[in-house]
Amino acid sequence: MIDIDSIDKYLLLHGDCTVKLKEIPDSSIELILCDPPYNLAKYSTGNMVFGWRNEINNDVATWDLKELDPFDFIDLFKRVLSPTGNIFIFTSYNMIGKWHEAFDNEFDTFQFMVWHKTNPVPNIRKSSFLNSCELIVCMWNKGHTWNFTRQNRMHNFIESPICMGKERLKTPKHPTQKPIAVLNQIIEVASNEHDIVLDLFMGVASTGIAARALNRRFIGIEIDDAYFEASEKRMLQAR
Repeated sequence: MIDIDSIDKYLLLHGDCTVKLKEIPDSSIELILCDPPYNLAKYSTGNMVFGWRNEINNDVATWDLKELDPFDFIDLFKRVLSPTGNIFIFTSYNMIGKWHEAFDNEFDTFQFMVWHKTNPVPNIRKSSFLNSCELIVCMWNKGHTWNFTRQNRMHNFIESPICMGKERLKTPKHPTQKPIAVLNQIIEVASNEHDIVLDLFMGVASTGIAARALNRRFIGIEIDDAYFEASEKRMLQAR
């Protein structure tokens, strides 16, 4: 079992999150903030290749092919979450109902947020809406940590561009890397300094970078070798 008190800044765990979560003590996590697979691969129409611009990636990644069931995470989340903790999970239209079905009866409150991407991938065929929004489900119990700021800042709506420029990792390229600006807003509201933020689908450690910049401690879990190696390098540079 991990000694939570010994974590000064961060701890990265390499492996299957359902296994690694067993190493985390009960009621020790103040904020679970993660970006699990959306299970969108089955809806893919294939990547689009152009001679005049970068390829548009509709296939996401091979890890999205494995079906994720929110019910599998109920007991795992509830065990490690502190009594004042919060859960925020990025998801999509096809999964939000499943997260609601699994968790609505488990917490006092189940809500959602919308992240509006101000620079979404263009709709080259002009045959439908641009995919400019992603959803974030949120769960907590009465007495949860909550840093309410101003009424006009506490809408369940965040606007931010997708990762671009220096923020976007080129190697390895993570197709769903989340922008620090979005993560910052969630972490600031739903945790306090020195709290532990857990991301069990760490990817390239964007949640960890945001958590450390806001003086939170961080635990990240990642199963992919390349992403884990990239996370180690990013977190070392962020220290």
